[in-house]
Amino acid sequence: MGTVHELLEAKGKQGALDAGIARSIVEAAAQYLADEDNALGFAYSGWAQCALPHKRLPDDAAWSISAERLRLMVEPGRRPVGEDPQAFEWVGVPYGSHARLILLYLQTEALRTGSREVELGTSLRDWLGRIGVSVGGMTGRSVRDQAERISRCRLTFHLATTGRASGLVNQSIVDKALFIEQGSSKQGRLSLETAKLSETFYEQLRRHPVPLEEAAIKALNNNAPALDVYMWLAYRLHVLTADRLVTWKALKGQFGTGFREMYHFKPKFSGSLSLALAVYPAARIEVTEQGVILKPSRPPVAPKTYALRSA
Repeated sequence: MGTVHELLEAKGKQGALDAGIARSIVEAAAQYLADEDNALGFAYSGWAQCALPHKRLPDDAAWSISAERLRLMVEPGRRPVGEDPQAFEWVGVPYGSHARLILLYLQTEALRTGSREVELGTSLRDWLGRIGVSVGGMTGRSVRDQAERISRCRLTFHLATTGRASGLVNQSIVDKALFIEQGSSKQGRLSLETAKLSETFYEQLRRHPVPLEEAAIKALNNNAPALDVYMWLAYRLHVLTADRLVTWKALKGQFGTGFREMYHFKPKFSGSLSLALAVYPAARIEVTEQGVILKPSRPPVAPKTYALRSA
């Protein structure tokens, strides 16, 4: 994907557009190149292989998705309703770009501070503002909703290893959360102010973090599929020692569960892939009739930089 970055450097945005590159790709690449903050984000490697749904599911529905050697199950949580101690309602599993951004914030802050307990509230709003998400109105309600879904859901990562399965069985992402009442209306009535990551999830995050560039997250902040592909590439490419073909069937199983037909999935995935490559200039891939060939590439964050920031 070096072409768009080279064109931007040589001829600017208009030159890249005149060359026939889609505006969304040009805008993402230009925003990424212009960012000078050099801030980092982190995600547990499991999320780079199996992601949350892109769209809302029925509130009582669980979510399951499989990658090459990993399977993720997310079960929705419930919250009390009214004064009846037996009355509960389903909250639903987290979904979409806001859920992904909140999870990235939780994981990044936990590693940055070395603590499972993470402040949200103003700190989360400030971080979202820094990456271009203005928390107000409908966006604010969406962020509160996704934060509550994350805090109440339960997840299992099943890892296939030599014929046996192991995973984070029946494990919450968050052990403890503080909710603040925001009024009497059903929508947006709770604000999550603090969250404590579960010990098992935090330990897995510490052992298997995927460093990401905040500039890339910012450029893709409203595109859940592109965020998923970017994290996947950041996880996979730098550990390769030789080219690796990932078939369209495997890609559809990992990224296209919402598509019935392959011919619907391919162009959508190709668009998400192009956006991910726009914010990962070092990535080397080739799209073929059989699938996508991943080639050994430099990671988006140099290991030395990651080590210095983590010290």
